Amino acid sequence: MIERVANPRADAPRARALSNWLLLCVAMVFAMVVVGGITRLTESGLSITEWKPISGTIPPITAAQWDHAFALYRQTPQYRQVSGPAGMTLGQFQFIFFWEWVHRLLGRLLGLVFFVGLAWAFVKRAIPQGYTARLVGLFILGGLQGAIGWFMVVSGLEGSATEVSPYRLSAHLLMALFLFSALLWTALDLRALARDPAAKKARMTAPAAITLALLAVQLMLGAWVAGFRAGYVANTWPLMNDRFLPDGIDWSHGTLWALTHDPFLLHFVHRWWAWGVVIALVLFARRVKPVDRKATRAIHIAFGTQILLGIATVMSGIALPLAVAHQAVGALLLAATVWGAHSLGEARRA
Repeated sequence: MIERVANPRADAPRARALSNWLLLCVAMVFAMVVVGGITRLTESGLSITEWKPISGTIPPITAAQWDHAFALYRQTPQYRQVSGPAGMTLGQFQFIFFWEWVHRLLGRLLGLVFFVGLAWAFVKRAIPQGYTARLVGLFILGGLQGAIGWFMVVSGLEGSATEVSPYRLSAHLLMALFLFSALLWTALDLRALARDPAAKKARMTAPAAITLALLAVQLMLGAWVAGFRAGYVANTWPLMNDRFLPDGIDWSHGTLWALTHDPFLLHFVHRWWAWGVVIALVLFARRVKPVDRKATRAIHIAFGTQILLGIATVMSGIALPLAVAHQAVGALLLAATVWGAHSLGEARRA
């Protein structure tokens, strides 16, 4: 057995330590989401054309190494069709290389932190009963996320593509946010166990599941808007280029195709689906309020800030700082909603 089941009161400090470790991992995933947004907005994602899990930790140092890395990038369709004709210099290449390297480095560090923490828990038999499978599953999901990331990058290196596939981009982001949520939920379960040795795992309630599903759709739409560069088609609000439903939507391939491919329609749906999500969040926060006022307050602050940032991002013409903040607060809104869902589920269990 690797789970510790005897003397549960003595295990409270261990449960708290595991919770803190998982919260550190949550913070690292959040940092990856933020840096991933910068990587996308600066079009840095295709600057590293090789996947070297160990040796890739060290970036190019000598002039010869930089020349080699730049030569590999010059073979990509993105360079040949976009960056090259624009006259990219080595210095500009080093800038985009930096952000992609930081993003991958954070992924490696996260994997190391999680592996070391999990190994420590195994050796010390510190895992509370019923948590081993979940922690191992989280570790596997982390590895899968790395594979999805490379699968996304490859889509921008094949054929004539000059950017990664928007659908693979959304899969990469949504998997990161799912891992982010699962880590947070497990950390909150362990924190409850540290407070009360008899505490049971919180369960997902129907209102929480519905709210999170609606929010997940909005996050997916946001990833598609980013992948299709749909944010740039209009910089006015609340109307899009002086119209409620913008001109330029390509309906020729059918409604479903337009909903999944057309930048104008994707931008439009992302704007207005947000208000449905806000209504769901307000109703959900009312359910959470009797059991956790702090989580309720966090939900309201997060979605209020996110709305203002979304409007400001559009009206700025997708200014980098605002766009990155918009993605970051989106992750924080998800965290606040998961916190509320956990508090509600914990109360129902009690």
